[in-house]
Amino acid sequence: MIRVPILMYHSVSDRPTAETKPLAVRPSAFGEQLSYLKESGFTPLTVADLVASLHRNNGRSIPERPIVVTFDDGYEDFHSEALPLLEQHDFPATLFLTSGWVSDAGKDAAGRPLDRTLAWSQVREAVSCGIEIAGHSHSHPQLDQLPDDQLRQELRRNKALLEDKLGTPVTTMAYPYGYSSARVRREVRRAGYWAACAVNNAIAADRHDVLAMPRLTVTDATSMTMFRRAVGGNRVPLIYMKERVLTKGYAVVRRTRYGLRKVRGLA
Repeated sequence: MIRVPILMYHSVSDRPTAETKPLAVRPSAFGEQLSYLKESGFTPLTVADLVASLHRNNGRSIPERPIVVTFDDGYEDFHSEALPLLEQHDFPATLFLTSGWVSDAGKDAAGRPLDRTLAWSQVREAVSCGIEIAGHSHSHPQLDQLPDDQLRQELRRNKALLEDKLGTPVTTMAYPYGYSSARVRREVRRAGYWAACAVNNAIAADRHDVLAMPRLTVTDATSMTMFRRAVGGNRVPLIYMKERVLTKGYAVVRRTRYGLRKVRGLA
């Protein structure tokens, strides 16, 4: 069985906002984590690289110690703090970008960013540095709670804007808040995505649905001991016990909530 840790970051900052703080990582900690991965012989892949390797579409197999580094939302500190460290360690990464949150989105602006966000010029610069830009919806809603027409709009507008602004195909995405459903995954496939990432706090394996690949959450509360164990696949369920219990419980709540909205004609 092929097993690949996919790491999920959000903000890399010494001064996160109150709203981004729970998922923020200090630049010094992020640098230490990248150094550990490099020194330990991990080979970094983007999400698109991973999917292509799993299906042998690019003629190469999975390296011995693969690792995937991902970022959600598109905060400005990705450009100012994370990107220099990724370049220093020669690490590619995948950035899941919410198109309506881009700072110069103009008429396409949508949703409410939790902190300062990237401009399109910074996103293009990231691409030139080997960063994969991937989808993360247009306005960052809870996709599994949307009616079908709004769901399709969120997915397709996001993908179309990214491809138009960057001039490259966008083939992977991640679910805002990490949640999806069979209905959402069907629409993701219809929108033209090859693969999608959830959260779930588990090591990704070739047995997983390619439209619901699990990731490991990294925050400032993730000590280096926890980090080393997580990327090594050592006691991952124990490390993320609280998060996994909450995720399972909230999934039941979300399914019930959507069912009630549908009965009431709101979904």
